[in-house]
Amino acid sequence: MQKIKQPNSRHCFICGLENPAGLHLHIYETGPGVVETQYIAPDHFQGYPGVLHGGIVAALIDEISGRAHMGSDPNNPRFMFTGKLEVKYRKNVPIGKLLRIVGKVGKSKGKIAEAWAGIYDAETNELLAEGTGMHVNVPQEQFDMSRLDELGWKVYPDPAA
Repeated sequence: MQKIKQPNSRHCFICGLENPAGLHLHIYETGPGVVETQYIAPDHFQGYPGVLHGGIVAALIDEISGRAHMGSDPNNPRFMFTGKLEVKYRKNVPIGKLLRIVGKVGKSKGKIAEAWAGIYDAETNELLAEGTGMHVNVPQEQFDMSRLDELGWKVYPDPAA
């Protein structure tokens, strides 16, 4: 399967392209139920010197596990919020080094779905942190799905394109 770019938003902390404090991640579906992104954490997100803050690590796992169930159709995304998140910090996640973050779908039943995400050192492929999330569909009345583009939810060109 060719990788398919998922939409970004304007103000999401993880993918919002206009959020000045955000991570600005571009997320791709690389296989059925599998998403992937890359990230180099800047100095201002460190906890201990040289180490990415654990809260940012959890935010990455939260987003990427939830994105695994979203699909690649920008007009019909499965928006979910997190009901439960368990994070395992296996190694220090470095700042200033390329990371590969992968999400994979788990079981899905009704409005609830499980997913896994892992953060890897992109150079060595060592698993640094991982987690599982239990996600719940966002209620349809929460926002108007016909206004997604107007709300800034769309597939933007890659920065290098």
